[in-house]
Amino acid sequence: MKLEGKIALVTGSSQGIGQGIAVRLATEGASIVIDYRSHPEGAEETLAKVEKAGGKCHMSGCPHSPGYIIKADLGVVSDVRRMIDESIAHFGKLDILVNNAGIERHGAFWDVTEADYDAVMNVNLKGVFFATQEMVKHLRETKRTGKIINISSVHEELPFPNFTAYCASKGGMKMLTRNLAVELGSLGITINNVAPGAIETPINTKLLNDPEKLGALVKNIPLGRLGKPEDVASLVAFLASSDADYITGATFFVDGGLLWNYQEQ
Repeated sequence: MKLEGKIALVTGSSQGIGQGIAVRLATEGASIVIDYRSHPEGAEETLAKVEKAGGKCHMSGCPHSPGYIIKADLGVVSDVRRMIDESIAHFGKLDILVNNAGIERHGAFWDVTEADYDAVMNVNLKGVFFATQEMVKHLRETKRTGKIINISSVHEELPFPNFTAYCASKGGMKMLTRNLAVELGSLGITINNVAPGAIETPINTKLLNDPEKLGALVKNIPLGRLGKPEDVASLVAFLASSDADYITGATFFVDGGLLWNYQEQ
């Protein structure tokens, strides 16, 4: 129970990688704030799994649920600030922020609209920036250290034709993480990126149901399979723990070797 007594906020945790992270952190003893934008039923499912995983309540007047659900759109700064404030009001503090929420839009570069560009950048980069800012303000005010973990992508390094805005947002996240590692180091706040490759999540449902495309992708993965949310969550749990106190400003690829073996089909 390496995270016992800790409070973790996992954005976009109603499904997929975010849900996997929330459950794993609960298994390690943390209480979890579950954020969602448009899948309340998924958030309830995550809550049930968090409770089953054995997360502990750290509120006065327990027993209460070790999980708490908040609806917030990470692309709207006022929602981001409310999410942080409400999390602190409910559990009394925050120790860990996992910036997991993200979206993508497919389209040839010359067809990308301003609306599509803004949607991707607002959630994937602006939302991360201001959620992290609010978290840092809270840690400074309470004179505590903390952990910030960004869920990036292999596409912070690997070009992905027809997803240029997405790649730009993840490239921006990489530099944000490096810069903040320097700026926040004196406060004892660490910040790192976890960069998944191809993971079995709802966002990849179409791919998973297309044997030809799936087979071509798997051939590019040296370990011969897609990843699972648990593969990402286990690394997040490590980075959130005291075992990773001397790690900051780094990106860890969870991709089965895809980054170094990828060939566009």
